[in-house]
Amino acid sequence: MKNKEQITVQATIDANIETVWNTWTKPEHIVKWNSGSKDWHTPKAANDLREGGRFTSRMEAKDGSTGFDFGGVYTEVIPHKRIAYTLDDDRKVTLDFKEEGDSVRLIETFEAEDQNPIAVQRDGWQAIVDNFKTYTEQQ
Repeated sequence: MKNKEQITVQATIDANIETVWNTWTKPEHIVKWNSGSKDWHTPKAANDLREGGRFTSRMEAKDGSTGFDFGGVYTEVIPHKRIAYTLDDDRKVTLDFKEEGDSVRLIETFEAEDQNPIAVQRDGWQAIVDNFKTYTEQQ
């Protein structure tokens, strides 16, 4: 089996670790920032944040033309430090939360899928992280 290419996206969020962690992990926040563009949204999310726990979210075009479910199972949860999970398509994802003074650097690394160009995947995941940053800094 061929190794999947790793893609990393990141952002530095001007907020404390507690705010960053809660905004990333709580469904009532996830539905407000989890989209790659203004014409998409996440109408529902569920999160069982523990090793072996499952998360799901539904991402949809706001015009109702298309949508998909996104989910997986947590393989590692270290509060305020690291989250790792396996997506339903077996790709691996890690998130590292690094405190840097009054800010937190979020580093997300994921295995590429083979249907879309690497640049498209990177840009899409980066757009979601950028939305997360904007939303979190307004909390």
